Parts: sequence; C-alpha cells; structure tokens
Amino acid sequence: MLNVLQGRVFKSFIFSLISIFLLACGQDKTATDTAVQEQTSYQWKMVTSWPKNFPGLGRAPETFSKYVEKMSGGRLTVKVYGAGELVPGFEVFDAVSQGTVQMGHSGAYYWKGKAAAAQIFTTIPFGMNAQETNAWLHYGGGMELWREVYEPFGLIPFAGGNTGVQMAGWFKKEISSIEDIQGLKMRIPGLGGEVFKKLGGIPVALTGGELFTSLQSGAIDATEWVGPYNDLAFGLYKAADYYYYSGWHEPGPVLEFIVNQKAFESLPEDLQAIVEVATRAVNQDMLDEYTARNNTAMQSLKDTHNVDMRALPADVMKALKKASNEVMQEQSAADATFKKVYESYSAFQSKVSQYHQISEHEYYKNRSAQN
Repeated sequence: MLNVLQGRVFKSFIFSLISIFLLACGQDKTATDTAVQEQTSYQWKMVTSWPKNFPGLGRAPETFSKYVEKMSGGRLTVKVYGAGELVPGFEVFDAVSQGTVQMGHSGAYYWKGKAAAAQIFTTIPFGMNAQETNAWLHYGGGMELWREVYEPFGLIPFAGGNTGVQMAGWFKKEISSIEDIQGLKMRIPGLGGEVFKKLGGIPVALTGGELFTSLQSGAIDATEWVGPYNDLAFGLYKAADYYYYSGWHEPGPVLEFIVNQKAFESLPEDLQAIVEVATRAVNQDMLDEYTARNNTAMQSLKDTHNVDMRALPADVMKALKKASNEVMQEQSAADATFKKVYESYSAFQSKVSQYHQISEHEYYKNRSAQN
C-alpha cells in the first residue's frame, strides 16, 4: 500500500513539474515573441492621388514617411508612390483595401461610389472650416463615424492634412449670373460637384495631373483645385483667364491617410502609436504650409502673371447655398449612413458656429476695421 501511495505521489509530482515547465515555456514564448516583434523591421508602401512631391498635397506623405522612420528608429519605413507610379490616383482606396499596399493618401470624397457618407469626411459645401472640422473629427465623434464607415472595407482612416478654405476655381469665361453655369464642364468632385450639377453644370472627375491639359485643350471649361500655392505650381493661369473666390464647395477639406487594418494590427503597439501621432503631426503641418504659402503665391499670380481675381456674384453664391442645402437633404434621404454622419456633422457645426460668431467672426471684423 505504501508503495502504491508513493507511486501516486511521485506521478503527481512529475505531472506538476511538467505542467510548470510547459507553462513557463509558454510564458517565455510570449515574451520572446514580443521581443522579436519589437525588433522586427516593417517595410510599407503608400500610394497617393497626387503627383510625386507636389507642393503641399504631395509632400505631406513624404513628411509622414520621414517622421515615422525617425520616431521608430528605422523599424518602420514607408516608401511613397505618386499617382500612377503603382496605381492610378483614383484607385488608392482599392489598393489599400485589398492589401496590395499598406497605406494610401487621398481625399475621402473620391470614394462616394464605395460609401456615400465618405464625402462628408472631406468637406461639405458651406460647411466647417479646417479648425472646426478637426475639432469634430477628434473631439466631436467624427473620427469614430469615419472608422465605422470604412470598417467594412478593412481600412482605418486618419486625418491627413487640410488646405484651408479653397478658391472657387479657374474659368475660361466670366461668371456674371447663375445662367453662366448652365452646361459648363468643370472639374469639381464630391458634394460640390453634386451642387454644381443641380444648377445645370457638368461636373467632371479628374486627377490633379490631368487638370492643365484638360483646361487648356477645352475638354473642360473650368476647374477648381486648391488655391494659389498649388494653382501657381500647375500653371493654371496659362489656361484660363478668370480666377474666382471664395471656395464655397471646400471650406475646410480634410485629406486622409488610410491604412490596411490587417497591416496596422500586425504592428507592435509602439509602432501603431507612432503611425497615429505622425498622422496628427502631418494633419497640422499641411494646414500650416498652405497658410504660409498661399498669400505669396496669390501675389505672384496677381503681380507677375496679371491674373484677374474676382469674387463670385452675390446672387450666384446665394443660389449655390440654396442648392447645397437641397443636395444634403437629398443625400440624407437616399442613404441612412450618410444621414447619420451628416446629422453629427451639422449638429457640431451649429454649436461651434455659435462660439465662433462671437470669437473668430468678431475678431476678423474688428481686425479689418479702419482706425
């Protein structure tokens, strides 16, 4: 009996030792895997909708790449490709969604065929400016909605820059009344294009690299792009005589970084944080760059190239605003997700406008007042 009992105790002891050994091995394996992951280097590719190194839009992805490489000590590198180098500018969304590349930089309103609500995350006609839109995204629930819209496509979006209020665009003929828009072929994307169409215009989808030749050849009658900084670089003043302001259609357009969800989740937590922090830095940096460069470029357009800059007539602006309200209601009625996002956006705009009416607006008015 004693021998039996001793045998059972011995077997129990051996089993316990084996269990402890296996558990320790598992813990060591987890720790080892974590250590290996933290030392692994990752090489990503990013495709964009812009010409390589184009001022502002094209340089933002390059800035992101530099930030990430430096902050990660070279553990994560991101090679940037301009529009057409790996994929066409309008195929960025699909390339990242399918995992062909890990990242993209573009504008969410290009993907309205994928998800109508995506347009809102770029801008809304007569909507919020850059400061207000960033506040909605990061402190008003906008980013959560954006990620909800992109989740079915396996994408994680981040705000990736803002140009500030844009110009109304370049026109080959004068715009004296709303009738002058009838039949006008204009490169104008997103919800602004829907408004333009509602008023009898013909919106055309073109990437930046196609603008000059299309305008010069007469394939289009007008185009909006961004503002003086970019428009000067493209030489659009050589192809159209009239430069109109202000940008009713894009008052605070957000650019986007989109990341393949599986690629992002494969990164260790510190690299995930670096990606997120780098996007926030670039988001602000781009707005700073446009704010700094636009005025110098505008002076060059006026003084060196004798560009005729004009404000859109008041009755035209009034018609555009009325049509914008109608388009937003129509889009909301047609798509439940669009309605959900728009309600969040418009509610935030209403609240922030109340404060800006007595802060920003009053300050600008007082600053401009004559002594």
